[in-house]
Amino acid sequence: MASTASRAAASDGGNSPLRVAFAGTPEFAAVALKAIAEAGHVVPLVLTQPDRPAGRGMKLTPSPVKQLAQALGAPVAQPRSLRLDGKFPDEAAAGRAALDAARPDVLVVAAYGLILPQWVLDLPRLGCLNIHGSLLPRWRGAAPIHRAIEAGDTETGITIMQMDAGLDTGDMLLIEREPVLRDDTTARLHDRLAALGARLIVRALSDAAAGALVPVRQPEQGVTYAHKIDKAEAAIDWALPADALERRVRAFDPFPGAAFQAGGETVKLWRAQVERRDDVAAPGTVLAADGQQLVVACGDGALALLDVQRPGGKRAAVAQWLQAHPLRRGDVLG
Repeated sequence: MASTASRAAASDGGNSPLRVAFAGTPEFAAVALKAIAEAGHVVPLVLTQPDRPAGRGMKLTPSPVKQLAQALGAPVAQPRSLRLDGKFPDEAAAGRAALDAARPDVLVVAAYGLILPQWVLDLPRLGCLNIHGSLLPRWRGAAPIHRAIEAGDTETGITIMQMDAGLDTGDMLLIEREPVLRDDTTARLHDRLAALGARLIVRALSDAAAGALVPVRQPEQGVTYAHKIDKAEAAIDWALPADALERRVRAFDPFPGAAFQAGGETVKLWRAQVERRDDVAAPGTVLAADGQQLVVACGDGALALLDVQRPGGKRAAVAQWLQAHPLRRGDVLG
């Protein structure tokens, strides 16, 4: 990591604005792009994913990064691929022409969603810097925030990494840690890490301009992979331990949400807590449903369901849901 002395040197000599091309798509990336622009760097090009259908009307909607780039007046390119030998060679060629014309000193990448081929990695004189939401080498891959909560990690953080051809395998440049709080959801932790990533990339760009970044190879021990979240993972398996299910509920908020079957409906579970009880029952069996609480047996322990959501409804306290969907001790949830 860059030392305190290195950062001090950067503050003296690393304030020259850089030409920073940016590649990112969701809100996590938009927070960083805003900080880069506010730090005074020139943003000659923004790469982001193509507009996607969203909302009830499935209207084509620009990504948060595209919306911000347009507000900043930065040029935007949205190729479906940057691989010149891939499925969309014309779009890749147009992307290359746009990057060549932008003449970036550095390309900052944050949750872009496309694999960068070698020609992109080689193009900027300072290379490509990635804002990754974990303490590498733990949780390389697509869903580091979700998986950290799901696994019960007590801390995570941001790594600014010099990108190479591997999957999050490049040298580490800056790292800052962030505790995972007991009640953190992915939404809450995401927002803190997005703000942290924005602060850290501005510092990294200052260090890069001053030639003060110190690359450190990732250790070979401790590598884990944060595989992309699949919608199928939303289904609650009551045979799992209660503490594992409680973490999964928080990890899958807001996407894809944890869900169970009751009364022929798929019900989302948004908040739960572990209950220590002496009851012995098959996983999924209702242990208590007195109008105020709903406690369900798990493979180990029990889970008190607190906030739920029925199809087409809003999140509500379980007591409110039980008024319309009464359950009894001994009922079994799917």
